[in-house]
Amino acid sequence: MPGREPLSPSEILELSTEEADALLDRLEREVPVSPPLVALPARPFSEALVFGDTHGDWRSTQRVVVRFRASVDDRILLGLGDYVDRAPDDCEQGSVANALYLLGLVARYPDRVVLVKGNHELNRWVGVLPHDLPEEVDLLWGPDDNRYERIASLLERGPYAAVSPSGVYFAHGGFPKVAHVKEWKSLFAASDEDLTLDVGWGECGASRAHHGVVQPFEEADLVRFLQQSGTRLFVRGHDPDLAGRWVFGHRCLTLHTSRTYERFGGVLMARVPLDRAVETAAEVRIERLAPGAD
Repeated sequence: MPGREPLSPSEILELSTEEADALLDRLEREVPVSPPLVALPARPFSEALVFGDTHGDWRSTQRVVVRFRASVDDRILLGLGDYVDRAPDDCEQGSVANALYLLGLVARYPDRVVLVKGNHELNRWVGVLPHDLPEEVDLLWGPDDNRYERIASLLERGPYAAVSPSGVYFAHGGFPKVAHVKEWKSLFAASDEDLTLDVGWGECGASRAHHGVVQPFEEADLVRFLQQSGTRLFVRGHDPDLAGRWVFGHRCLTLHTSRTYERFGGVLMARVPLDRAVETAAEVRIERLAPGAD
């Protein structure tokens, strides 16, 4: 059964300390803990609305959610991670508002909202810079490490990756890199540290910018993984300079849904079919979110 209506970002930013603690209490009761790899259902949903890194840009998040809720019984909403840090100037304390708004949607629709973890949600495993979330929590509700830890723990409840029945693999950065494996899903039984590095921090070799945390994957690595997993396409976030571009033989698409990185490829989302096999990139529809359109 769906939960209660989530608070809007603007409502979250107006919460008192006591109200914020009560919201965290409720989310801790209602947000499910996902397995490392989530299998998206085929029915009754016809498509997944997929958004990339929002980085505290709750205004862009709301534009995606408007589309999701226009036909909520027919769609899954899937985020590719990095919901916090680097918020645009008109989204002050945007990391807090964006994170709690999205977590509220998970509580409301636990069977149809999936928040894959990005490297910024995995800061407690491998540190990221900038990491604005702790300071934003303190600015809103006073110094209290416990509130930050509670939000971070809730974000960590999301999966590392998801796979659709239509043959698409979704993750923030990459995939477990093993040359030969009989059962590919067993790769997601690795330690959290391994998954954090390979999946949360994985970088595409087609990108010009590298963090240097892990070795970027190349086309041959991706082809091997897709063959192992029985999937055909990889949809991801993480590398803003690849936003909106299919690379590696039209097998790999990077999405960003934050105005912070709008200059690279726009503020993007994608529609991925769930009710039929997705054989080629042409079947994934990329949409640009026009500011002020909703």
